[in-house]
Amino acid sequence: MPPLVSIENVDMRYGGPEGTLAVSNLNLTVAKGEFAAVVGPSGCGKSTLMKLVTGLHIPQKGNVIVAEKQVTEPVSIVGMAFQNPTMLPWRTTLENILLPLEIVERHRKRLRAHKKEYIGQAERLLEIVGLKGFGSKYPWQLSGGMQQRANLCRALIHEPELLMLDEPFGALDAFTREELWCVIRDLHAAQGVTIVLVTHDLREAVFLADKIFVMSARPGRVLAEHRVPFERPRQIDLTYDTAFNDMVHGLHAEIANARVAA
Repeated sequence: MPPLVSIENVDMRYGGPEGTLAVSNLNLTVAKGEFAAVVGPSGCGKSTLMKLVTGLHIPQKGNVIVAEKQVTEPVSIVGMAFQNPTMLPWRTTLENILLPLEIVERHRKRLRAHKKEYIGQAERLLEIVGLKGFGSKYPWQLSGGMQQRANLCRALIHEPELLMLDEPFGALDAFTREELWCVIRDLHAAQGVTIVLVTHDLREAVFLADKIFVMSARPGRVLAEHRVPFERPRQIDLTYDTAFNDMVHGLHAEIANARVAA
């Protein structure tokens, strides 16, 4: 089976022919249903990778292929969640979650006639992430962690094949962050969606991912690819395990060496 995401020998430069080379000779693949994490030093091109996969940027060299199609425009099968949930304050939580359905063409055409069905789907997602009964609340009535849970629901409401997560838990306290690790773990198991997570948190990467890509300093390229050996479902107690922390420390050393090499 071909990978869902394939990046082949990609160069991406900002600011014209003499501008900043963000990634160079970038190669990676992510299989359907897989959970991949991307880590590396600051400025290594992790966010550029996200924009390439989603079609927000088109590379000057190489190919980006998603669902067996070369990416030449924004990709409709993708859901995205960022560090800042950016909920619209004048819309309820439920209305915020339904927003992508007003944009994604295949859902927009049937939203009016099937709104009850979509509301039911949104409420099921809210229940999965622990927000049952909060659909009528406005964003300002939710904590930061609750807003991020709703943000995950919004990213999944249009049933994307691929979920891109860009530092989604970086602004949260340690306890809330670990709670949401378990939420996204359970969503991945229940939905079977392919996930690419960009993160600076190496514990997060090891806890959640099936494989981890380590990127170099700018211009970014993949220095190493690691399979995560721990069986699923993983419990938070795993983060205290010696083998878990050995893997975290090994990744830390690789990234430190990448920064020095730059």
